[in-house]
Amino acid sequence: MPLSENEQNILDEIERHLHQTDPELVREVGETTVYGHALSSLRWSVVGLIAGLTLMLGTLQIHFLLAFAGFVLMLVSGMGLERNFKMMGRAGLNQVSSAIRANAQQNQADQDPAED
Repeated sequence: MPLSENEQNILDEIERHLHQTDPELVREVGETTVYGHALSSLRWSVVGLIAGLTLMLGTLQIHFLLAFAGFVLMLVSGMGLERNFKMMGRAGLNQVSSAIRANAQQNQADQDPAED
């Protein structure tokens, strides 16, 4: 259902007031995506997976319980990866990958001097 003209004017007034009173909040909300938490969890899961693998391989000959703890860490991290991939879905992964590509292109443009 579309907004009436009066409702649209009220909404515009609220938005203008918010831009004037708290521009930091406006910037933060504009940059935040629905997939931010899942992406952060994915990063921690990858770190846990690598740490678990390192722990398991590094302690395999020292003590089997430490190696088993590394294996459990890998297992939990792998389950976290799977769960967060499902949460993000195809649309989220596409959005994240396009944001990474755009950021890389921006960094590339910033590093290359403009030839005028």
